[in-house]
Amino acid sequence: MEADGGKTGCGCFPAAKTGRESRNMLLFINACVREQSRTKRIAEAYLSKQKEAVTEVRLDQIMFPLADEEFLKRRDRLIAGREFSDPMFVLARQFAEADRIVIAAPYWDLSFPAALKQYLEQINVLGITFEYTPEGYPKGLCRAKELCYITSAGGHYCPEEFGYGYVKALAQNFYGIKEVKQIKAVGLDIVGADVEEIIRNAIKTGI
Repeated sequence: MEADGGKTGCGCFPAAKTGRESRNMLLFINACVREQSRTKRIAEAYLSKQKEAVTEVRLDQIMFPLADEEFLKRRDRLIAGREFSDPMFVLARQFAEADRIVIAAPYWDLSFPAALKQYLEQINVLGITFEYTPEGYPKGLCRAKELCYITSAGGHYCPEEFGYGYVKALAQNFYGIKEVKQIKAVGLDIVGADVEEIIRNAIKTGI
């Protein structure tokens, strides 16, 4: 999916638009891997109905850095100095400035693809996406008021705690995004399942 907002996703830290534009920006975080991903299909249908300019981040095209001790020390030093213009924080700045956010992530092994966890670690930056109150509680700094999480699963066992629930907790408690919803299609690989009908219903419900 590529729209007026452009596409990011190549290299270790992709270039991202961080200045405000005349049109609202919908950030599409694409954690789908397969070309025929059913999660991506639902997401594209959802995005086609939205009015904002869409900026896509393809996680399968990002080479996330190894979070070793050297990396963490440099990251902590930059955060302490509030040197947020460093390329290390480009994804966090982009996330913080989005007006709406859509995440598409298939349900894998009771969670989501590992690339999404790596992405979340990159955007969880003190001083950009959140800060702490004097009492030690996180306070959101993100512009977005809404996050939509889109997923699909082959079976019906799809508990929310480790996938959608984790993202929802971060969004509401760290980033200040209070309106969080999920669109999902489950049971897609069950023998006899009407896959097209399940996907159509998910799209209809979400839109």
